[in-house]
Formats: sequence, C-alpha cells, structure tokens
Amino acid sequence: MLTKVSCLLFKEISHRNKLIMITSPPPTAADATVEIVETTGFSALPPHVIESHVLTRLDGPALASASSCSATLRHLSAQNHLWTELCHSKWPSTTSPRVTHVISTFPGGGSRAFFSRAFTNATQSLISTSTVPPSELISSVDIHYENKLILSKHQETESLSDWFRCSPFRIDLLEPKEFVPAPIKHPESGDETCADIINGMTLSWILIDPISRRAVNLSSHKPVKIQRHWLTGEVKIKFASILAAENGYVLCSSAVTLGGSDCGKMQVIEVSLEMEDTDGVHLNGKDSLVILHRALECKKGSEAKLRYEDYLEMRREIKERKVKTEEALDMFCLGFGVSILVTFLLFFFCRLTA
Repeated sequence: MLTKVSCLLFKEISHRNKLIMITSPPPTAADATVEIVETTGFSALPPHVIESHVLTRLDGPALASASSCSATLRHLSAQNHLWTELCHSKWPSTTSPRVTHVISTFPGGGSRAFFSRAFTNATQSLISTSTVPPSELISSVDIHYENKLILSKHQETESLSDWFRCSPFRIDLLEPKEFVPAPIKHPESGDETCADIINGMTLSWILIDPISRRAVNLSSHKPVKIQRHWLTGEVKIKFASILAAENGYVLCSSAVTLGGSDCGKMQVIEVSLEMEDTDGVHLNGKDSLVILHRALECKKGSEAKLRYEDYLEMRREIKERKVKTEEALDMFCLGFGVSILVTFLLFFFCRLTA
C-alpha cells in the first residue's frame, strides 16, 4: 500500500519539477542546491495536488495506509468525499439516496467508518451492548461477473411484524417474475459453467442498521458452493458467512440463482439471504435478528472467523455424533426389548412347568 502511495507522490513531484525547469530561468550555481531542496521535497506539492492527483487514485486499504504516513496525508485522507467516492465505486448500490444518507450519519467518519466495517466480512461475537434488535434492515447488494456489474440493488426490510419474527428468515432481492440479464453463456456442460462462475463471480451483501448506524458484510465474496439442476439447467451459486450463536454457529448464506433465456445467455432469477443452524434447519426471523444484531455490533477483527470448510467439517462431525448416539440408543432399546421378551418367555415357561 505504501509503495503505491510513494510511486504516485514521486510521479507528481517529478512532474512538478519538470514544469519548474521549463518555466523558470536557469539557476545559478549558488542557488542550485537550494532549489533542489525546495522543489523535490514532499512539501513542494500543494495539498490540492496531493488530494486530486494522488489520493483519488488509491483504493480503500491504500488510502488508509497513506493516512499513517504523515500529518499532512492524515488530514487530507480524512476528507469524507474521498471515502464516499470509494464506497460508490466499490459498491454501486450505496449510491441510492436512502443508503447514501444513512452512510453519511455513521459515527466516527461517515463514509470512512462505513467502508471500514463493510470492507471485511462478518466477524463473530457473542457480546451485545444493546438489547434492542434493529427494527429495520437495509440490504445493499452488488453482483459482479468478470469485473462487470450484473446487479446493484438495495432492499429495505421491516423486522417488527409478527410475520417476520415467526416465519423462516429470508430476504428476497427480486420479485417472483423479475429477472436481470447476465453475460454468462448458457451451459453446454455443468462442469464448464461451474468453473467459469466460481472464477468470475463475486457478491457483496452489506446489511445496514439505519437506526444504530452499523453495517456488516455477510458475503464470502467468492462462491463457496455451486449446483446445477439436471432437469431445468438452473445454476444456484451460494456465498456464505459463519456467525457465532449461543449454542454454536449458524450459516448465513446468500444464494444467486441463474436461469436460461431465449438469447443463449443466462439471467439472474433469484437472489436471497437465509440462515440455518448446524442441523440444516432454517432459523426464524426472531432468532436470526438476534444473531445479526451481534454481528452488526461486533468490532472489526475482534474475533477470528470460521471458514466455510471448517463449518462443514464441524457439521459433519456433529451429524456423525448424533448418528452414533441414535444407533447406541437403538441398540439399548433393542437390548431392553429382547430382555423383556426373554423374561416374559421364562416367566411363561416356568408357569407351564409348575
């Protein structure tokens, strides 16, 4: 990150020195050393040049690194419009007036604070500083394929109704008959399409609490699982994050379903967010809201994340333990039943011989 900043600064200083050499008269020998010091130092660049020609070319991590280089860069890199432009370029769904307004009110720097929380994936936490779950959730979703934007949309979800709290948690981004064209060739073979999609598709699902002004990225960025229906040809791509719960872990999965079209290209027909426990049972809205509330309040990097592969291994081990427990219980019941039968037969035989 610092190398990128240094290169940009060096280019701007070199460019400025060339302009000075062209527009200024030739220096005397006595003034040569003084001119070099004055024109080649970092202070030779005006703040507006650094801001407009250097800092605007940096991505989020590089801009954050630049702020630790000097007091001048720390002041210039804290400009809110720089981070707003970064948010809009990285997540086009944040350009909507509703999301932009909520981001501007984030404590600790507005767009900069939002970028810090949304840039990394969700972390795990079992501690909540507030006992009131969010009454509204805003989903900011962006899907890219081979660095081309396919879908950019935000969805507002009310979470106070009894229907939301009692029903299985699910956020649908598209209406039943709504679809979005995708620049993906209709598959001739499942393996070929799956490989292309895994390598080319990315998804960002940022969940925002507009009341407490917090955000968390629930997507794994790259797909963790992909399936192709043998009959319809639909392709389902799953992205996932593992969140902590009081009794273990839960899987927060974002699913993108692609269907065929008449033009030979595929189209996005469904985008949804769901949560399930280690038994594969879908959580309802009330339980999901508690877990999402903890994820929203979790500080960046406070706890290590659990990988999707580790979660699957843990779920497999839990399933195996349950199977062994059920088998042991079945054997006990069978043995108990046989003992009862043998006891009854012995009792019956003793009565016949008495």
